[in-house]
Amino acid sequence: MEARALPEDPAVRRLQEEFTGHRIWRSRRWDGKPGDWVATLRDPSKGVDQTVIRSDAEELRTALVEERKRVTGRAKRSR
Repeated sequence: MEARALPEDPAVRRLQEEFTGHRIWRSRRWDGKPGDWVATLRDPSKGVDQTVIRSDAEELRTALVEERKRVTGRAKRSR
């Protein structure tokens, strides 16, 4: 599977702007068409899971919002 960011995709761009601690990109299917939506963690203070994969942009956004909540919960527990 070839990984390629598609910055020309407005949904990718919006997610990148909202979740700056992650690299947001679309995978490529075997036939060259865009595949799953992927977020790779760059900043450990912004998420827990190293990679989050969902089938559409809204599902990925929802999962990344949950990642933020998990980080907040982790920070509270470590105090």
